Amino acid sequence: MHPFRMRFSSVEIQHLLRAWLVISVSFAIMRNGSFSLTPVFFVIAGISAVTVGIGFLLHELMHKYFAQKYGCRAEFRAFDLMLIIAFLMALFKSPIFFAAPGAVFIQGNVNPARNGRISAAGPMTNIVLAALFLGVKVFLVPLFPSGLLYYLADFGASVNAWLAVFNMLPFMGLDGSKVLFWNFKVYGMLLGLAIAAMVLTFAV
Repeated sequence: MHPFRMRFSSVEIQHLLRAWLVISVSFAIMRNGSFSLTPVFFVIAGISAVTVGIGFLLHELMHKYFAQKYGCRAEFRAFDLMLIIAFLMALFKSPIFFAAPGAVFIQGNVNPARNGRISAAGPMTNIVLAALFLGVKVFLVPLFPSGLLYYLADFGASVNAWLAVFNMLPFMGLDGSKVLFWNFKVYGMLLGLAIAAMVLTFAV
């Protein structure tokens, strides 16, 4: 029996990298207050790529992983218009920031249970990432005091907790609506974990 391997097309990889880059730069602009070609901005952009970028990337890849495990065709496609809007909102310091970089499009035999599990995989990934970044903040930063490490851990925890809570909202098109349609108890558990991660992020 051959081990399962995720399958990517060259077009999909281009879309993933484009979305990762734009989202990372947009959040870096927000954190820095402006776009600039300075060493400080590039450091913030690098941290954003690790925290926001990986949070977004792994969220989408977990959707893809479970969809392909179920024998479905699943590919990520960037929403270029939404990426441009996110970048402009950050650049012009909009008081409201909304990022919808793209989605994994699935074709195949997906019943409500499978769709619920595929959808739950994304927010669950962000919850785990938020917990890992919180662990770094609570346990590693005191042992290895570093402003850079603290910033990375704090930003990573808060962003991934926010991504988990946002995606678990029971609105059409978001993961939460599909999980809720599948299983109310699983929805309540994931939403509770996401909120707990958000609360802990601001408490520690």
